[in-house]
Amino acid sequence: MEKLKKFLAIGAMVALSACGNQATTDEEFGQFDSINAPQAIEVSKETMDELINNVSSPIEMAALLKEEKVPFNKNYLSSTDNIDNLVSEFDVALNLGLLGTDLGYLNLYEKTGTVMTTVSAINDLTNKLNVGQFFDFELLKRMATNSNNIDSLIYTSISSFNNMDDYLRQNNRTSVSALIVSGVWLESTYLATQVYAKKKNPKIAERIGEQKLILNNLILIIENYKSDQRFSELLVDLNKLKTIYDGVSIVTTDAEPESVVKDGMLVVVQNSTSTVNITNDQIAQINTLVTELRSKVMNAKA
Repeated sequence: MEKLKKFLAIGAMVALSACGNQATTDEEFGQFDSINAPQAIEVSKETMDELINNVSSPIEMAALLKEEKVPFNKNYLSSTDNIDNLVSEFDVALNLGLLGTDLGYLNLYEKTGTVMTTVSAINDLTNKLNVGQFFDFELLKRMATNSNNIDSLIYTSISSFNNMDDYLRQNNRTSVSALIVSGVWLESTYLATQVYAKKKNPKIAERIGEQKLILNNLILIIENYKSDQRFSELLVDLNKLKTIYDGVSIVTTDAEPESVVKDGMLVVVQNSTSTVNITNDQIAQINTLVTELRSKVMNAKA
């Protein structure tokens, strides 16, 4: 169960769309620009696991929007117009996070007619990263177009993504995983701030404020690759967001846990609570910066 939760953030989104069974070589895409950023220190598997585990799940974000009766808006989706022009692992990984998040949004709102455009785009991106062999694209495509299969889709997708992520890390491509996580976080925050701009919902405001903790973790990881100019530039943008988030406070009130019997089983209930203090002005500033960074990611030039 913990393994499923751990990768819900990315696995259920990115792998939804998955790609073909055959990995595509760099040569088939011409001169593909791989990441070559020496790490200041080695990022441990435990650190990356913790980061991924704490990324707010795009499924949870979309579920919150749906729970709050926020109508679906296709204008929130990332553009796929520039997908064919992406020629670097850096840009491909970030866009994979964006589109993976969108796919979760589409599926929870059961927009099957729009799903396949996003599936096709992620198919191209995942092939560019040479990880298509970890997905059964035809199976996932059938699941993605049938809302009755959503539970099976999530389970199968997470399993596929676990294999891809393990492969990336075992082959010294932790930086790629970090960028996918960053894309997921960026798109999730974008969705939430766009919705909040139209409807001042306190639950959505709280979720936006909680992204502060995730952003701090992302910065720590991205900073480790700042010898690469692209990571360094991304770090500048993330630190601009951090400046705004530094004014957001999250206050935790500790309380003793209690044991209760639920469905005939003893369950430990945690009673600690957190209060997020964030203003409308702070959310507006976050919205502006997230929108600018997202546009930069989507329109990356070769």
